[in-house]
Formats: sequence, structure tokens, C-alpha cells
Amino acid sequence: MVSRKWSAQEITRIALLFALAIALSYLETTIPAVIPIAPGIKLGLSNIVTMFCLYSVNPGAAFLVAALKGGFAFLTRGFVAGVLSLSGGIFSVLILWLCSRTKMSLGMRSVCGAVSHNLAQLVVEFFMIRNRAVLAFTPALILGGIVCGSITAVLLKYLLPVIQKSVFTKKS
Repeated sequence: MVSRKWSAQEITRIALLFALAIALSYLETTIPAVIPIAPGIKLGLSNIVTMFCLYSVNPGAAFLVAALKGGFAFLTRGFVAGVLSLSGGIFSVLILWLCSRTKMSLGMRSVCGAVSHNLAQLVVEFFMIRNRAVLAFTPALILGGIVCGSITAVLLKYLLPVIQKSVFTKKS
């Protein structure tokens, strides 16, 4: 495995992006559930930041932000939330990265990332509670991933220039 040192500027950018992800995650708690029949489905606003990291910074930064988000969930909401956040985040970044190597549109990549995030969390939840009843949420989680992934793709498209300017513009 190749190791590389991160510059102070890169660490600062990633810290800013992580803070933005946490702020968006908090903002999301004020928004009503997207699909009320499936508990826990959220828009995934913080995933906008993860996708930004993947496409505008580098894959390592995206994985790092996903891992930090999982650690933050662990610290603020407990073990289960941390494990679910970490598993969903890391798996979705992996899928987004694989999709980025194809000619898929941003919208399709975002949907794939959102669906994979939900399914990774479902698999982890299944292994944690060992109850097949949790699998009944699969259709709702796929639908939620399609809806939420589409919304986050549109938001990323419009927020990309704003994030790019605020994170990558040098201040004197």
C-alpha cells in the first residue's frame, strides 16, 4: 500500500468539508421523512459533500469524510448509528468511485450511491439483529435511494460551484 503525506492545505479542506457534511446532516434532521413508511430514510444531504470530495478532491478524501461521519455518528448517537453510518458511507463511496469510472451520468451515479448506502445499512442491520423481518424494508429502501439519490444529484449540480469556490478559493 502506498502511503502519502497530506499537506496542511489538504487537511484543512477536508476538515472544512467534514464540518459542512455534519452541518448538512444536522440540517437534515429538521426536514420531515422523505418516505414515511420506512423509518430512517433521509435525504442524505451530507452525501453531497462526500460526492464532492470524490469528484473534486480525490477518492481518499471521500473515504476519509465518510469514515469521519461514521465516527461522528458513533460519538453523538451511539454504536448502532456509528456502524450504520460507517458501513453505508464507505460502501456508497466505493460504489460511487466504481461508477465514476464509467460513462454514467451524475444522476445515475448518485442513485447508485444512495441505493448502495441503504442496502449496506440493511445488510449490517440484518446481521446485527438476526431477524429476516428487516429485509421487508428492501423495496422502500431502494425506492428511497432512487428518490434521495436523484435529489442529491440535482443539489450537487447546483451547489458544486458554491462549494468549489468556498473550499478552493485562496483568501489573502
